[in-house]
Amino acid sequence: MSDLQERARALDAADELAPLRELFTLDDTVYLDGNSLGALPRHVPARLQEVLTREWGELRIRSWGESGWWTAPERIGDRIAPIVGAAAGQIVVGDSTSVNVFKAVVAATRLAPEGRDEILVDADTFPTDGYIAGSAARMTGHRIVPVAPAEVPGALGPRTAAVLLNHVDYRSGRLHDLPALTAAVHAAGAVSVWDLCHSAGALPVDLDRHGVDLAVGCTYKYLNGGPGSPAYLYVAARHQPVFDSPLPGWTSHADPFAMTPGYEAADGAVRGRVGTPDILSMLALESSLDVWDGVGIEAVRAKSLALTDFFLECVAEYVPEGRVSSATPAAHAERGSQVALRCEDAEPVMGALIARGVVGDLRRPDVLRFGFTPLYVGFADAERAARLLADVLAG
Repeated sequence: MSDLQERARALDAADELAPLRELFTLDDTVYLDGNSLGALPRHVPARLQEVLTREWGELRIRSWGESGWWTAPERIGDRIAPIVGAAAGQIVVGDSTSVNVFKAVVAATRLAPEGRDEILVDADTFPTDGYIAGSAARMTGHRIVPVAPAEVPGALGPRTAAVLLNHVDYRSGRLHDLPALTAAVHAAGAVSVWDLCHSAGALPVDLDRHGVDLAVGCTYKYLNGGPGSPAYLYVAARHQPVFDSPLPGWTSHADPFAMTPGYEAADGAVRGRVGTPDILSMLALESSLDVWDGVGIEAVRAKSLALTDFFLECVAEYVPEGRVSSATPAAHAERGSQVALRCEDAEPVMGALIARGVVGDLRRPDVLRFGFTPLYVGFADAERAARLLADVLAG
């Protein structure tokens, strides 16, 4: 056994989060793609079976009231709130990330002072954010201004209405400075919108403490909600009385069952709802969040940094010099919970890794992506992944 293998063993033995791995359905595969799709918590299938057979099969429509289906979007939002540093009553669950980005960007332009006609967007944003923001701009008469997050303070001005940024870059894993950038946006009189897809559940976000206006995020990555599980929308309490959604659906009406032709928005985060909740996936998400009971996000962050540090050390030790280079910042303050390695032949390399039992993913043309989910990934996983990567590259 090598020194790194021995260290991995010792680190796993001392890891306070290690017992959480038993809560998930995992095998001998090293699963480093939880930043795309989280693993299945073991207890979720039984919960879904209950929903299918009793709540839907027996109670049928009565379950909207008796089983709590109707209030699920807000109830589950309150389960997510502590993970992203938000007080209750500010998060509603439902729809996709793309739909919630649209709601948030358009609502942000309506919250901004009159006469502002620019929306700043992360120049390297995940594509759907850019597509949606562009469409929102065309519909509202605004102009899109692509800008690197680090350059946002210098790009802000009296014409800036809203700023849409990713907390963690999906390609490189770079963590952007949410507190400082949010403060800069506010100083310019604009409205902040943050995409938390690659940070929520992996590191502290502290939405309330940093005064974020609006935020969106998915639940199928670090929150382990399942494929296509519904996203969420955060609306800071101070904005809720005037939050004006561009999709005023019937379930966000103050009296949805009155079925009146005129729209009157409900109070609170409920204004972020649109149509009928997607109950099956929503209740699977609710059940999956049980794995977070008693888990502190600071402990998760500490393990994430330790895991990614150790993986990078193993890569440096095992991988032939010059075959890969890290696109992920070395500084902890600038790193999310993934490691992105640039590799000339990334696609066949990742294919060979998967065949050997190490599942990551890639971003064309040359990025190998390894996501570290602290609830179930261990140090032995990190060491094995780096060792097998070296074997593949040595070829």
